[in-house]
Amino acid sequence: MLKNSITKNCLLILFTSLFSVCEVSAQKDWQSIQTVEDLYLAYPETVKGIFEHLELSHSDLAAVKEAKERGNWVLAAENLLEYYREGDNARSLRKTLPLLSTDKTIAEADTILQDVFTIQNVKGKVPLLPDGHRDWYYKGPNNDREWAWLSNRHSQLMQVMNAYFETGNPKYASYMDLFLKDFIIKSMPYPGEKGSESIWRGLEVAARAKAWSRVFYGMMESEYLSPATRLLILSSLPDHAHYSRNFHGGNNWLTMEISALATIAAYFPEFKASEDWLDYAIAVMTASMRDQVYPDGVQTELASHYHNVSMHNFELFQSLCEAAGRELPGYFTQTIKGMYGYIAKAVRPDGHRILNNDGDRGSDRELILEGAEKFDEPVWAFIASNGEAGIAPNEGPSYFFPWAGQLISRSGFEASAHWSFFDMGPWGSGHQHNDKLHLSVTAFGKDYLVDAGRFAYTGAVADKFRPYAKSSKGHNVLLIDGKGQLPGPTHATEALDQRYVKIATDFDYASQSFDQFEDLEGKATHVRSLFYVREAFWVVVDRVVTDRPRKITALWHWHPDIRLSQDKLQVTGKHQDGNLAIMPVGDNLNHVVQVIKGQETPEIQGWYSPEYNLYEPNTVSTYQTNIEKSTNLVWLLVPSREEGVITDARILSENNEMVELEIKQDGENWHLIIPFLDSELADLKK
Repeated sequence: MLKNSITKNCLLILFTSLFSVCEVSAQKDWQSIQTVEDLYLAYPETVKGIFEHLELSHSDLAAVKEAKERGNWVLAAENLLEYYREGDNARSLRKTLPLLSTDKTIAEADTILQDVFTIQNVKGKVPLLPDGHRDWYYKGPNNDREWAWLSNRHSQLMQVMNAYFETGNPKYASYMDLFLKDFIIKSMPYPGEKGSESIWRGLEVAARAKAWSRVFYGMMESEYLSPATRLLILSSLPDHAHYSRNFHGGNNWLTMEISALATIAAYFPEFKASEDWLDYAIAVMTASMRDQVYPDGVQTELASHYHNVSMHNFELFQSLCEAAGRELPGYFTQTIKGMYGYIAKAVRPDGHRILNNDGDRGSDRELILEGAEKFDEPVWAFIASNGEAGIAPNEGPSYFFPWAGQLISRSGFEASAHWSFFDMGPWGSGHQHNDKLHLSVTAFGKDYLVDAGRFAYTGAVADKFRPYAKSSKGHNVLLIDGKGQLPGPTHATEALDQRYVKIATDFDYASQSFDQFEDLEGKATHVRSLFYVREAFWVVVDRVVTDRPRKITALWHWHPDIRLSQDKLQVTGKHQDGNLAIMPVGDNLNHVVQVIKGQETPEIQGWYSPEYNLYEPNTVSTYQTNIEKSTNLVWLLVPSREEGVITDARILSENNEMVELEIKQDGENWHLIIPFLDSELADLKK
């Protein structure tokens, strides 16, 4: 008995040792893992773990269940893959394979095949580790955490998949297989806790779940996506769902993470927790929609880029619920429609969106046209196409969003129309800049006065420019004693009423105030009133209410393409299609005008970033003046096609309630009454 026991123990030790050696060897040679049996020999617990998440009582999974109960894990896994191949899940994601295998190539995809990824406009080659895996923690050439995060979202995988279906070149499909195998094996084990590093962070988890679902079903008939890789996807998706369910954030993060949870639940209903995941997703997403979208259709972060992110994910979530046969409240669709309505009415004449807070100046034209068709709103199509399609609106051309506190002024809807964005709302619930009362101006199809943009969040670019991007110094506002604004309230508790805004046939008026400045001695309030005379000019009246003498600096940031000229106190921005002149109005002006471009010392000033990681010098004209007491500063902004347009402006009267102006140009006279925080008094006479 003892001899038999010793023999058995020796055999057990020998077997275990041999198995361990084989497992280590298989892990070192992970690239060669192709079949179900290969994966089981290398990672038996990973294969077994898949079945812990499956509801095998489904009749179509009988063969899977039988093999699993007999302990035949390889056969059970093979039967599971056959079930997915023959099943009806995610029909919308399944693709017909290319008819022919070719050697056609696409340059952008070929770059990815060299492990060179372009992340937010920065190209970097991901290094290989000694074990052959890519370094999924690599932060790119600028040592930027954002680069590492975004490379782990696997958008590059989607580019390669698109290249495969476009060309039929098998090298793209083979790369996808190796890419997924590499990542999933290297990312094991799932830590099961909220993280902030490159692999297990909420946004990356969410993006991968969506990308992998498209690959899993889109490549269902392809021989190039190996059984081992398919099983690795199935092994990891429950971990992704667990993360999104338990560690999601709020605002636009929530929409991305919860839509990912719904993606897994809807496309993989065989997982035991799928129904619970979907129940939770519906409850959380519908509640979040009410919380993060104002009644005027604007997402509460008040950043154009993230408004679109949330809208896209709300739409995705809605489509997933429809596919799963789950009904959403009626307001869900109405809210998405309202979000489209906002971007349609706010869009620039050239089709680009507002550049505000942490937004990018991307084009919304195609998106608006899609929304116009989806919701049968021909007015949106008219606005986005500059009148080439759709039906002209009965309202407008200017629009006010009372919860967001944003006034969009226009002269019309043609491509050359005047357009401006005036920010008079709350700080925002995320991705904020200290820029209340900022004004951006476009005319003749060209940006003139601009927001500085967002530059970057982390890495060398952010270290240099991020404080500037977020500060008042990167915006068209006033500095008081050199001090910029502090953060304000994150949310609006009520809509701005008509006391603050008036949109008339021939003019727009808006007025708002701000009184929290960083490290400012004493008390000061900045009240800014904007008066746009349609098809003619803008007037900005800044009232500074103060308890002591102050140094006031007015900032006007110009687009990099604009060339500046100066005539005494008038600064004119010139472009081949037109001009914009800024001139202070009033007697006894003691402004000191300075023009700054691409300054780095003693502080950053005069830089512009239209997209993440893209930036260049731009010109800032600053007007500095000293005031002894509460004072009104008046600015006339005149767009013109031709140079040399003479505009005469004078203040007729002013007090702490209003400014009365007379403006003359080309034989026309305008009489303006511009009040502070009282739209009833705003008036225009010609």
